[in-house]
Amino acid sequence: MSKAPKTTPTGASVAAFLNGVEDPQQRKDAKTLAKLMAEVSGEKSMMWGPSIVGYGSYKVSANAWPLIGFSPRKGALVLYAKSGAPGVEALLKKLGKHKAGQGCIYIKTLSDVDEGALRVLIAATLKYMRGKYL
Repeated sequence: MSKAPKTTPTGASVAAFLNGVEDPQQRKDAKTLAKLMAEVSGEKSMMWGPSIVGYGSYKVSANAWPLIGFSPRKGALVLYAKSGAPGVEALLKKLGKHKAGQGCIYIKTLSDVDEGALRVLIAATLKYMRGKYL
């Protein structure tokens, strides 16, 4: 029997979550990133599980996931905005200081990256995800 996924919409307050981020710089960056993702996506933010701020949703099998999102984790902002979209690798080269995982981008502070490149990366990921899943 499979377990239910932990990453589901919770109805918790995004503002309360962001206000509770301990590190002042990370809290400021998380609020800026929340605003940026809302602007680019046109979606309302919602909490997914206890620590992911997500925008939009899609289903794979019976499970729902955010189209894009982020989580302020200890030591880095984790962006769930890396997909198989064409041109993503070239955008990552323009992004600035970051680390990339299979589906995540790790940023220490927003001042380490180019905001324009980040906006284009988020928009490209959204376009790809919407085209593939919606």
